[in-house]
Amino acid sequence: MAFCNSCGATLNPDAKFCNKCGAAIAGSPASAQPAPLAPPPSKGGSNTVKIILIIAAVIVILGILGIVSLTLVARHFLAQSHVTQEGNHVKVETPFGTAETSKDPEQTVKDLGIDIYPGARVETNGAVTSTFGGMHTVAASFETSDSVDKVCAFYKSRFPNAMVTSSGVSRCSLISSDQKNTITINIQSSGDTTKFQITNVSKASSSSN
Repeated sequence: MAFCNSCGATLNPDAKFCNKCGAAIAGSPASAQPAPLAPPPSKGGSNTVKIILIIAAVIVILGILGIVSLTLVARHFLAQSHVTQEGNHVKVETPFGTAETSKDPEQTVKDLGIDIYPGARVETNGAVTSTFGGMHTVAASFETSDSVDKVCAFYKSRFPNAMVTSSGVSRCSLISSDQKNTITINIQSSGDTTKFQITNVSKASSSSN
């Protein structure tokens, strides 16, 4: 015989609730509580992964497009460029301008438009002229038996307002700029001699090649 755990009243064998107090009878189907449902898995992590994958895919696609574009530009540039050579004279013509080694280094020296260190020898393969993007450049290389200090002092006197940088007694550089020209002179020791390069950059005139 069963008794109610709450009030002690006698219970019928098939009773689910106490007839006296109404309490649920332990062990009956009515007293069993349903198991709580598991919460649905959070979708935040999967959304973050998707966003990262999408961003990575976009970066890869943009990178591929950039490489393809650069390849096409390079092919077009090469197709429109021409290189001619006559002995030591080399001329390169591109859609953006031309560059060539000079057939006459002495003429290139004159085109520099500045004084050359007394006694310096122009190097045969060191004279170059170029015209790119509306800028005309003339460059020539020289060699002398005098020291770096003497060559540097000579050009300091010619360009008193130039910006000068030096590294000990083996290297000296001068940069002089005005509305028409930018002149750069790099001087450095080379064994028993001193080598220096002069570059003059100016706006290209309509007659410049």
